[in-house]
Amino acid sequence: MLKHVGRMVRNKRKVVVAYRVVPGEADSAIVITTENLEAADHDTLMKTVESPAGQDADEFALVMARTRLSDGSNMLSRFHTTGKMVKVKQSDIEMIPNSNTTINLAELNKVIAEQKGVSIEDLAIQPEGGTVATVKKEDSPVAETAAPSDGVLSDEDLAAQYRSQADSLFKEAKRLREQAEELVPTKKRAKSEKSTESV
Repeated sequence: MLKHVGRMVRNKRKVVVAYRVVPGEADSAIVITTENLEAADHDTLMKTVESPAGQDADEFALVMARTRLSDGSNMLSRFHTTGKMVKVKQSDIEMIPNSNTTINLAELNKVIAEQKGVSIEDLAIQPEGGTVATVKKEDSPVAETAAPSDGVLSDEDLAAQYRSQADSLFKEAKRLREQAEELVPTKKRAKSEKSTESV
């Protein structure tokens, strides 16, 4: 079973669903049409979808906000600013978790909302701190990546998004560097230890 992958009902073009529900528009979603992507971007997108983080996420856009493309740019921001993300009616999308199964996105959202005991609107990522029903507190640094109802982010929104992502990436880089040092100290440190031993 593969989450976030679907296709347009009308022409069967494959899409990845970034936002299952648009804030303020309970019948709309935001998708990326995969055939319009450059090969490197397509590969990164699909690897991200298939990754554990991608499959664990209720809203794929939260993972896009933490993912870099091959040129170093942020996936969510670049796909948005280059027009790769489009708003569509949920009923125009059918999800294809495997080759034998299809379910209309509008129906899927209805089922998920019923299971969680919330409205479909409550499944949307909310600007004040993530989706009402699904986003955990630790996901809140990327909550401002929610697409506004007109599908266009202002410069202020993008700047806030970039700052939040920079802070998150800095913390992640620091944590990874500390883990790396614990496993294998850098060569400079190893040399200085050797020189002190020989003295």
